[in-house]
Order: sequence, then structure tokens, then C-alpha cells
Amino acid sequence: RYEVEREPIDKPPAAFLQHLLLRLKHGHPDLFRHDLRVTPQTFDSLVAAIEDDEVFMSRSELSPQAPVKEQLAVALYQFGHDSNASGLQSVANWSGLGKGTVHLYTRRVMTAILCPTFMSTAVRFPTKDERKEAKQWVKQRSCSAWKNGWCFVDGTLVPLAHRPYWYGESYFDRKCRYSLNIQIVSLPNLQIIDFAYGHTGSTHDATAWEETKLFKEHDTIPGDDAWVWADSAYPIQTWVVAPYKK
Repeated sequence: RYEVEREPIDKPPAAFLQHLLLRLKHGHPDLFRHDLRVTPQTFDSLVAAIEDDEVFMSRSELSPQAPVKEQLAVALYQFGHDSNASGLQSVANWSGLGKGTVHLYTRRVMTAILCPTFMSTAVRFPTKDERKEAKQWVKQRSCSAWKNGWCFVDGTLVPLAHRPYWYGESYFDRKCRYSLNIQIVSLPNLQIIDFAYGHTGSTHDATAWEETKLFKEHDTIPGDDAWVWADSAYPIQTWVVAPYKK
């Protein structure tokens, strides 16, 4: 089956993954969150949201997939750590799985999360009541004249472990790292209501944010003469306000 001889690696009798899901999740939610970076309640909600995705459906009754909660836990553990701690071998040691299985679980979880149906459900524009609450928050902490500025946009760079093979130089950002440019639009309570991804780290925020739904449909969103707060990287428009410009 393999062109190169493989040497089996002994696994511990009980993986920490099972201890986390069976014990810490219910008895020590703080330790559960330390490893997976989400609360047990958020974890359960995420499992319920993605468990029916076809990527988790086994094509053979003889070899069923592992429970979705285990696959999600492996992916979240890897996402919540960096450097050597997020490497395949480190995650494999923590979960008691093979490195190939860790990669497979993570790929399945990302496939489910990037499904358009899931994204449109998980990230949505605020309701009328949520907009009202956001306006009130701004009014209380600034002034009445600024209450319509209840949206905020900013970009963040997600570092990549390695330089991409294709067009690698375009991923090199201003912080001298290889990364992706992600645009986030949020409410004052940090609820994300829109985002854009896919641009390389060298892409300017003013360009990357043109892929957000808010930018493309700003004539109807957010409405009510509202505007978006942004930093100096974004061009000022009638509906985009940068309080400080160089």
C-alpha cells in the first residue's frame, strides 16, 4: 500500500480528547474552553449546526465515521493553537489519532463551515431590535448625533505557516509574514454581521473590503441613514466615516 516502509507509533491507552469530551466538558468548562477556545454551550450549538452536513455522512455502513463532536474537537484544538502546538504530530498526540486522521477531520469541519448555507445562517445582518440596541449603545457612549454609526469594519491578517507555492509573494504582508486578509464588519457588542475572505496578505484593506456584502449592497444596507466606522485605511464616503485621517 505504501511505497516507503512505515513504522507504527504506539498510542496512549486513553487519549486526552475523550477525557475532554466526557469529563472536562461537564465538570470543568473552564478547562474545556482552554483547549478548544469555545464554551461547552457554543460547542454543542456548533455540533448541532454542522452534524447533518453530507461531508459527515459515511458512504459505507461497514466503516462509519467518528462522531461529529470528536471531529469538531480535533479541528478546534488545532485552530486554537499556534506554532508547534498546532502541528499535526502535536494534535495527533493530544487526540490519540494518526496525523492523516487529524488532517481529514479538520478538512471535513472546514468543508461544513464554509458551506454557503451554514455561513448565511451563522453570520447575518442585525434585526430591527438589534439595530436599535446597537444605536442605543453608541448614543450612551458618545452622543446622539453619532447613534447611526453602529457598524464597524476592520481588516485582520491571518498568518500562514508556510509561503504558498503559487504566487507566494502576493501573500507577503506589511508585517513581513505570509498571510490572508480577512475583513470583519461587527456591531458594538462584537457580533460579526459580515465578512470577506480570499484576498492575500498584500491586499490593501480598501480593496479587500469591497468583497463584503455590506459594500456591495450599501444602498439598502444598513439603511436608516446609518454609516460605518473605519480606520484611515478605508476611503471616506457618505456612508463610511474614518475619525482620524493622516
